[in-house]
Amino acid sequence: MSSMQEDIQCAGSDTRPPMLDRTDFESWQQRIRPMGTVSDVITGGTEGAVQQGPVRARVLKDLSAEEKERYKADIRATNILLQGIPKDIYSLINHYTDAKDIWENVKMILEGSELTKDDRESQLYDEFETLP
Repeated sequence: MSSMQEDIQCAGSDTRPPMLDRTDFESWQQRIRPMGTVSDVITGGTEGAVQQGPVRARVLKDLSAEEKERYKADIRATNILLQGIPKDIYSLINHYTDAKDIWENVKMILEGSELTKDDRESQLYDEFETLP
């Protein structure tokens, strides 16, 4: 009987992020992004004083409408990017959590930075000069 991982590979989905398993949990844990913390305001103090409640993790309902749209758009963009890149590139960028960071690094890896291009050109000239 074949494993689920083998079934996925046979189906041709080699460009998707690896399945969540115990050996790769660390990279998946980074994908679960906290939205920060918030402290609820408690009214009812003496003389109208405002008191802060305990600090808790923010949830989607704590975000403003604009923050919600940005958060959802970033998740969609991140999912699109992660599903469309090869495994070797995924392993290089899997620690980034924002779509913009993922895109910039994938672009740099695929196109190469200007420094990398200059280094390659310089290396080719050096190799050419050393030919007999």
